[in-house]
Amino acid sequence: MSRPLPTDRKKDCLEDIKMRILTLDIAPGSDLDEASLCDRYGMSRTPMREIFQRLGGEGFVQLTQNRGAKVASMDLAVMRMFFQTAPVIYASVARLAAENRRISDLAPLQATQETFRAATEGGDAGQAALLNHRFHLQIGEMARNPYLLPSLKRMLIDHTRLSQTFYRPASEDEAARVARAVEQHEAMIAAFEAQDAQRAVDLTIDHWNLSRDRLEQFVTPDPLPIDVLTEKGGAHAV
Repeated sequence: MSRPLPTDRKKDCLEDIKMRILTLDIAPGSDLDEASLCDRYGMSRTPMREIFQRLGGEGFVQLTQNRGAKVASMDLAVMRMFFQTAPVIYASVARLAAENRRISDLAPLQATQETFRAATEGGDAGQAALLNHRFHLQIGEMARNPYLLPSLKRMLIDHTRLSQTFYRPASEDEAARVARAVEQHEAMIAAFEAQDAQRAVDLTIDHWNLSRDRLEQFVTPDPLPIDVLTEKGGAHAV
């Protein structure tokens, strides 16, 4: 009788596949080849299928009966929903995080910010995108809302994949936007510390608008015909 796979190996495999999806090492819409992944990670089909279930439950892959697992798509229909929904979720999460944060939340958020700053200054686009993901996930956890957090987690998967291009600036203007994003994170932390909910919302909407155009260009050369929240409209929609 074979022994159960150590939990740590399953966890490491799960986290590695997540990272490969977030960094576009595994492309959106790709089929996950069960046999190849079993060979790569040195495990049998049963634990790999358990990992697929976890990935499906967290929104990284889509599971279809008799057709296996496919990495979550980023087609036009999905991206339309993303650009419509993202600013609403971010702003709502920011308001609740400012209202519900605990003092103990601030140091870990600042620590993530420091490593995020270092990654952007070092030109490590992949790491910067992953750390931005962690930063906003920590804000979601600070909000302490069990209804919003799953939506934020799903949205961050696509935002992180899109952000791979934002953190690879190709011009002085784009580099200035990345630097501005770093400073906005700092200002957001200060707003959370002060429990200034409206300031946190305003900064969050500014932060979204800073990268929105670059994210749209990742999807299509022309901006998508979608109106997302502006700073003025967004503050009253939270």
